[in-house]
Amino acid sequence: MSTEFLLPDLGEGIHEAEVLGILVKEGESIKEDQGIFEVETDKAVVEIPSPVTGVVEKIHVKVGQTVKVGMVMVTFGESKGAQPARAKEEAKASAVAAKTSEKIAHETAQPVAARSNGGQAVTGRPVPAAPATRRVARELGVDLTQVVGSGPAGRVMREDVVAFKEGGATSKLPASPKVPDTVSVTTMYGGPKKEGEALEPFSTSYVEMPDFSKYGPVDRVPLRSIRRKIAQSMATSWAHIPHVTHCDEADITHLNESLKKHEKEIADRGGRLTLTVVALKAVASALKKYPQFNSSLDEKTGEIVFKRYYNIGIAVATERGLIVPVIRNVDQKSLPELAIELNDIARKTREGKIELDRLQGGTFTITNIGAIGGTNMVPMVNYPECAILGMARSVQKPVVRDGAIQIRWILPLAMSFDHRLADGAESAYFVRHVINCLEDPLQLLLEV
Repeated sequence: MSTEFLLPDLGEGIHEAEVLGILVKEGESIKEDQGIFEVETDKAVVEIPSPVTGVVEKIHVKVGQTVKVGMVMVTFGESKGAQPARAKEEAKASAVAAKTSEKIAHETAQPVAARSNGGQAVTGRPVPAAPATRRVARELGVDLTQVVGSGPAGRVMREDVVAFKEGGATSKLPASPKVPDTVSVTTMYGGPKKEGEALEPFSTSYVEMPDFSKYGPVDRVPLRSIRRKIAQSMATSWAHIPHVTHCDEADITHLNESLKKHEKEIADRGGRLTLTVVALKAVASALKKYPQFNSSLDEKTGEIVFKRYYNIGIAVATERGLIVPVIRNVDQKSLPELAIELNDIARKTREGKIELDRLQGGTFTITNIGAIGGTNMVPMVNYPECAILGMARSVQKPVVRDGAIQIRWILPLAMSFDHRLADGAESAYFVRHVINCLEDPLQLLLEV
């Protein structure tokens, strides 16, 4: 019996994806959990595993095609030992698709397997690893049960697999991302229009453009995928939120010294102790004291939604655009835990391998352009949140302390917020609380 596999629901609010790669061929025998497609949504790149063991009868899509949830992707036939999924007739959305979607979510959130015993890998239980990592392991012929994971909660990372293959015990921390000198249209925007690609207006209230080609050569590139989602989000934010920005400065001289003192200790545990890590804890502390900045305005009901959890997004610059992965329950995690998790999600985001569930549920955002430069910034609120904190590059400045001029490390801060939900004075108190925590981190330990 043949079984049609439909594109599963890939996450909240995601209705379509672009096929980046087809990992199998027609006539090929495959196993359950084997990767069959690699697709890019407006949030991340996802590898879709097969829910069955069988034979690929027919592939209905091609690379570069935009597919919608529920569309037939491939038809499977049975092979010896196959475990066919439910027939298409059982549900309009296809139980096979639902099973696959559930498996994707499970891959990214399953509990820790029995991974370590005195530093040794343990077999007999599922190994926590993302689908992309599993594919690398298959390609290199590595048994994941033999690999000791360096990721959060023992998760096996791609670097762990490669290091194991090369005979190394553990992976090394990734180097700091290289800042591109130029923007690649192909990388960031996906290149020219593909054959058969349908273009839709970006806005229903669009403005007719003049014929720019009258004045010289031009290139037309579709606004697609992640870049399109960013554009839509920014337009929504600007249209619905009356932005106000408050600026201030923090003296982080002592904090810099502490970070350097303990950075190797954290690096040995798989993390990077950075200014952003401390800022996460400082912001969580401030949100508890000023909950209006951890809220959203429901315009339909006229109600303010106060969140009693503190999930903070970190804006990460990638070759494909700005993506905001979320660290959940920041208030409940220690600095070492945050350093490890932040390092993990930043690397995955730049590689396009971040899990979909880690891009949702944020209540506040931090954006840090310090690695690039800039004296300050005016960040835009990540709708439907109501506030965002921007951090620019810290520099040494002469300042007056106790009547004497001293050279101190000064960090510019800028907080944009929804003026419907808070006033300027409240934002000033909020930022001042963050500054106090950065200048005196012990304050975080004294909080009840």
